[in-house]
Amino acid sequence: MKQYHNLVENILEEANYRPNRTGVDTLSTFSQSYKIDLQEGFPLLTTKDLSGFRWRSLIHELLWYFSGEEHIRNLREETSIWDAWADEDGNLPTAYGRFWRRYPIPEGQDLLDGEWWPTNAGEWIETASEEKGVEQEVIREKISRWINEEDGRKTFDQIKYVIDTLNGAHPYTSRNSRRLVVSAWHPANASVSRLPPCHFSWVLNVQDGKLNTHLTQRSGDTALGIPFNIAAYALITKIIARQTDLEPGEFSHTIVDSHIYCGKGERGQWYSENVGELRERMRQAENGDDYLEVRDWIQEKAPEQEKNYDHVPGLLKQISRDSRPRPSIELPEKSINELEYEDFEMEGYDPHPGIKFSVAE
Repeated sequence: MKQYHNLVENILEEANYRPNRTGVDTLSTFSQSYKIDLQEGFPLLTTKDLSGFRWRSLIHELLWYFSGEEHIRNLREETSIWDAWADEDGNLPTAYGRFWRRYPIPEGQDLLDGEWWPTNAGEWIETASEEKGVEQEVIREKISRWINEEDGRKTFDQIKYVIDTLNGAHPYTSRNSRRLVVSAWHPANASVSRLPPCHFSWVLNVQDGKLNTHLTQRSGDTALGIPFNIAAYALITKIIARQTDLEPGEFSHTIVDSHIYCGKGERGQWYSENVGELRERMRQAENGDDYLEVRDWIQEKAPEQEKNYDHVPGLLKQISRDSRPRPSIELPEKSINELEYEDFEMEGYDPHPGIKFSVAE
């Protein structure tokens, strides 16, 4: 997929060497963006194999998001990708779905003067009714469907909110709303979390009968994370479009810190001393053979490493390959809460062999 290959090329051509919290150094850039037309097929990378256990992990992770669970006790039966971040009981306070489906609503003494929330209904509903010309009881009934009450807490279901709005169930906003935002970011939680959400906010937007998604990501692991993010949000767009009588349109992605891990210790230090030459070699590269020459230069000059924490050689190998036709995927007419792993059947996926990258934790 050209957009992903361009992303890798841009990072290596603009790279800044940066150590980070994991102990595995990175080559990093500020703010990379691209668009993918979902009408051209399902955007699962074909320049490396993402089938098998990788596909299973992706789908089970997506279903976990939709579940709204704030633990991984069920997820870990299918994949271990989140084990490093949860506590020994499987609790994960920054779970994406927990905020997508059950975002905390302040109540009582936690409310600031002048704030409006669905739970301090009186003033907010009265004002909204006067401004929009909608009966107060209509507003009250329709917003109540987005509020969960459990364990003495009130929470807000952002996924149900955007689907209902796209289906015309919002009391005074249409599917042309510019407020279809889903956020996994809670500042107080993020300030103390071991791993705050990386892909923290996405916006849905309808144009010409097509549903488009824009994802903002604060931090992106180019080799391992970004291919999953592209596929997951393409699926989210396709799922919500199916449930709202829309066609999937475009997936737009902005990554604030786009980085490639480049190794530990002496291996990482080598990049700090040679990043300028790497940038220049990448700017001069024009085709797959040139990328392999850059890879061979790194393998010859850089110190050995025990694990594949240096993702640069593998990515150079990957972008030297020609992309193959995208696969297709059909989904049943089920609600998000009813979807199961078996519902995600992909056809026509013919990737190049896999490439191994070690995870920086």
